[in-house]
Parts: sequence; C-alpha cells; structure tokens
Amino acid sequence: MSGNVNQQRRRLFGVAAVGIAASQFGLTGSARAQSGSRKAADLPAIRPGTHTSFGAIRQVDAGVLNVGYAEAGPADGRVVILLHGWPYDIHSFVDVAPLLASAGFRVIVPHLRGHGTTRFLSGETFRNAQQSAVALDIIALMDALNIRKAILAGYDWGARTANIIAALWPERCVAMVSVNGYLINNRERNKLPLPPKVEHGWWYQFYFATERGRAGYEANRREFADLIWKANSPKWAFDQATFDRTAASFDNPDYISIVIHNYRWRLGLAEGETRYDELEARLAQGPVIAVPTITLDGDSDGVAPATDGTSYARMFSGKRKHRIINGVGHNLPQEAPTAFADAVIEVAG
Repeated sequence: MSGNVNQQRRRLFGVAAVGIAASQFGLTGSARAQSGSRKAADLPAIRPGTHTSFGAIRQVDAGVLNVGYAEAGPADGRVVILLHGWPYDIHSFVDVAPLLASAGFRVIVPHLRGHGTTRFLSGETFRNAQQSAVALDIIALMDALNIRKAILAGYDWGARTANIIAALWPERCVAMVSVNGYLINNRERNKLPLPPKVEHGWWYQFYFATERGRAGYEANRREFADLIWKANSPKWAFDQATFDRTAASFDNPDYISIVIHNYRWRLGLAEGETRYDELEARLAQGPVIAVPTITLDGDSDGVAPATDGTSYARMFSGKRKHRIINGVGHNLPQEAPTAFADAVIEVAG
C-alpha cells in the first residue's frame, strides 16, 4: 500500500500533545504512561524544528566505544532505538523523540561511531565502518544498557543497521521502521554498474575513493554536508541553526576516517576486519527479515527515489506495510517527524 500520509488531518491535536512531549523530553523515570497505547492518529502534526535540543547527552562504554546517546521517556517504557544516517546525526530525531516519549516509550538515540560524542576506547582500534561492525555497536549498546530487545527505527546508515540486527539477531528486534526499505549491502553486487542517472547520485562515493577526495572532505566537511542535504532533500527548508547543531557532530576526531572507510569498503576498495567475515558472508546472501516492519519513502528523496516497495518485498517474510510520505526527502524523520513517529507506534502495536 502507498499509505500517503496526509499530515493536515492531525493539526487539531497539536498544542496539548506537544506540551506533554516537551515536558518529558530528555527525562527518564517520569510519570508512568501506557507504553505504545496511544494510537498513531492521536499524535500532533508538529512543525519540524519545534524542538532544538536533547538536553544532557549521556555516555556509556559499549564494546569498543564510549557511546554518546540521548534518552527520553519513562525508564520502564518499551524501548525504541532511533538510528541516524550520513551526513546527519541524532538531531534527525529531535522532534520524533518527544512524540514517542509522550506516548510512553523509552527512546534511545545514539551517535554512531565517528559521530558526535561517541569515541573509540582505544587509539589502537582500527577505524572500521563496515556494516556488521556498526550493527554490533548497537548490540553492544543494548547490552550495556541492559536492553534485551527493542523496536529499531532509522534511515540511511541507521536503516541498514536496523536491517542487519533484524535479520541476524531477530530476538533483539521487536519490530522495525526502515526508510528506503531493505539496505543490507552485498559488495559483489555493488561492483556492478548502474544507469548513469543513478551513478550520478552517488558521485561522492567515487570522490571518497581517492586521496584527493579524502583531503577535500577533511577540509570542507561542513560545506560538503550542506551540499548533500540540499541535494537529498530539495524541499526541506532547513535554517542555519538546524544545520549547525548537526554539523558540530562532524568535529569528532574519527569522523573522516569512519566515513571514508564506510564508502571505500562498500566498493571493495578497503578491507574490513577478519573477525567480521562470517557475518558479512551471511549478509551477502541477503537474509530475509521476519520481524514486523513498516518501510517508508519520501516522494522527494534526491538520492533514493520513492518506490512502491514491491522490488524488495521478498526480503520481508513478516508483516510489512509500505508508505510514501509526500513532500519529504532523504532525512525523513527530521522533515516529517509525526509521520515517522506514527510508523514507530503502529509497528510497535
């Protein structure tokens, strides 16, 4: 189903519900709420950018990292982990998190490796960004926070990470929301050429394959992100303050190394670590995802054009719905926070 979301239908719910969300935002152990009991249609269609801060960022040692993460909602609520993409950060969920917190969920929003306040525990650790390593970071975070299982929701790198956990460790994933569908990488398939129009959209992967590209990205990381944001989301009228809040995450000392390795690894131009070989072999086979899932596309996505979801339907064996969100680009949760939160609440049910 296309499920085009008419966000105007929820305007009447706005003021009261946003007040509740704002009062709980950044807090845990607040007044008890029925986790996930609110219907999706009860959420307000808040204006993107209503919230600008997560409050205090927490830190926890998890695996090879000290992970920085935001938390909102009651400590005993059903857990939702929100996973950001590139070149973005946790602020993609700055409006989604309070909506979910007001619905009774415990919301965890981590900085992925190389972003924000997340740091490697050792200077000797290889700065690896292959897909299985990033997914295991989230498993380690769940273990560190004593979270047995969670609803996972994300886009871009975050959607891929959620896909991998849902496919390989379904006992840790209750349900999933995935922007752009099934994103697990197969490096052999990535070697195949694509139509010129599609290749043009991935121009930065070829740039990053060169040392000139690495040096250029190091010197111009903010200008680069601004360019990508505008190309990926041509209808998103973000302001400078919104961009600057996220751009601060690019000052992480490992940011450039992580991004460059991620894209070179995908194209087979950089190696990962042998300890992940078995996982990558399983992922290359295209494991089917059985957990309940809602897949989303923005109809104005400049890098991953919206589809009806049928091309990857065989990769989902469980209950799945697909929706196209009107007027929205690649950074779907920040551009359409109510639609994204709606999907999380519905799939949790």
